[in-house]
Amino acid sequence: MPELHVLLILFGVGAAAGMINVMAGGGSTLTLPVLVLLGVDAGVANGTNRVAIVVQNISATLAFKAEKKTRLRKSISYGLWAIPGALVGAFMATRIEDAWFERILGVLLIVVVLTMIIPRSSTDSESTVRKSPWSGPILLLLGFYGGFIHMGIGFLFMAVFFHLLNMDLVSTTVHKVVIILLYSIPALLVFAIAGDVDWVLGFSLAAGNATGAFAAAKIAVRRGEKAIRVVLIVAVLIMALRILGIL
Repeated sequence: MPELHVLLILFGVGAAAGMINVMAGGGSTLTLPVLVLLGVDAGVANGTNRVAIVVQNISATLAFKAEKKTRLRKSISYGLWAIPGALVGAFMATRIEDAWFERILGVLLIVVVLTMIIPRSSTDSESTVRKSPWSGPILLLLGFYGGFIHMGIGFLFMAVFFHLLNMDLVSTTVHKVVIILLYSIPALLVFAIAGDVDWVLGFSLAAGNATGAFAAAKIAVRRGEKAIRVVLIVAVLIMALRILGIL
C-alpha cells in the first residue's frame, strides 16, 4: 500500500491534470512524468494513467450528454477506427523495455511542448464539416499513438478535427472525449492483463482527475488557459530533461 503522501500527491496532480484537460488539454504530460518521478516504472506509469483517463472521459461524456451536446452515433463511428490501432499500440507498449520507453517518453514530452508553443488555428462555429478519405486511416494512427502512450493525444485529435474535417470547437471536444473513452477501455484491459497497472495509484489519480475536471467546468476557459499553458510548458520541459538524464 503506497504511503498517504504519495496518494495525496497523485490526487493533487490528477486534479491539475483534470483542469488542464478541460481548459487546455495535455494533462497526461503532467501525470506520466510525476508517476515516473515517484518511482513507478515507465511502463506501469503508462498503464496506471489509463485508469484516470477512462474515469475522466466517462464523466465528461455524461456531462456532454446531460447538456444534449453528444452525437454518439457519429462519435462511435470515428472511435471504431481508433480502437484497433489503440489495441496494437497498447500491446506494443507492454512489450517495450522500460529504458527504451523512458527515452521515447522524454522525446515525446519535448515534442508535445513544441506543439503547445505553435498556435492553433480556430474555426467558425457554423463551418460545414468536411468529409475526407484520410479521416479513417488518420484516426487509426491516432488510436495507435493513444494506445501506445496517449500523452498529448487530445491536441492531435483537435488538429485533425479542426483542419481536416473543419469542425467547430464544441463538436471537436465532444467527439474527442467519446473517442478517447472508447479506445481507452480496451487499451486499459491490455495493460491490466500485462500487469502494468497499479490500481491504487490509478484510482487516486482518477479521483483527482474527476475533481479537477468538475471544477474546471465552472471556470471560464479564456481566463485560465494562457497561464496554465505557460506553467505546463515549463514543467513538462523540465521533467522531460530529467527523464532523458540531461538535468
